[in-house]
Amino acid sequence: MASRLREKYLKEIKPELMKDFPAFTSIMQVPEVKKVVLNIGVGEAVQNAKALEAAMGDLTMIAGQRPVITRAKKSIAQFKIRENMPIGVMVTLRGDRMYDFLDRLINIALPRIRDFRGISRRSFDGRGNYSLGLREQIIFPEIEYDKVDKLRGLEVVMSTSARTDDQGYALLKRMGMPFKD
Repeated sequence: MASRLREKYLKEIKPELMKDFPAFTSIMQVPEVKKVVLNIGVGEAVQNAKALEAAMGDLTMIAGQRPVITRAKKSIAQFKIRENMPIGVMVTLRGDRMYDFLDRLINIALPRIRDFRGISRRSFDGRGNYSLGLREQIIFPEIEYDKVDKLRGLEVVMSTSARTDDQGYALLKRMGMPFKD
């Protein structure tokens, strides 16, 4: 079963973007979200191995699939990190899971942020991809507040097929992303 957001994208957003950007001569040129990458950096995993397991559990609950452990690429003496040490967890979402996550992020999680006034438009990378940093994982309803050992930040990267930031912005805005203008 296809998700609500995917149905909306195919039936409403794609034709609207086709009208807005005359450069799109084919429906296949219209940008779409290709993947969403969720990442939690766990710096304290150097001293506390349980922190990595807790972050892994949180990310599994949020994403609906098991994350992989990210490892340090090189040693950094000041941070007491050696090459190949586990320092975070990440998960890549595609297809229906990606659309379900985006739907929950836009309609449930972001409005739960205290004093929320919208997300910045400046976090595009120049090629239509968008990065969003969240300060705490408890804004997602799947996370039980009582079982959280520590508040952790979460990075969300939305990779689109858009060629410019304007195309990426138009796509995400139509999907319901609450940008502050």
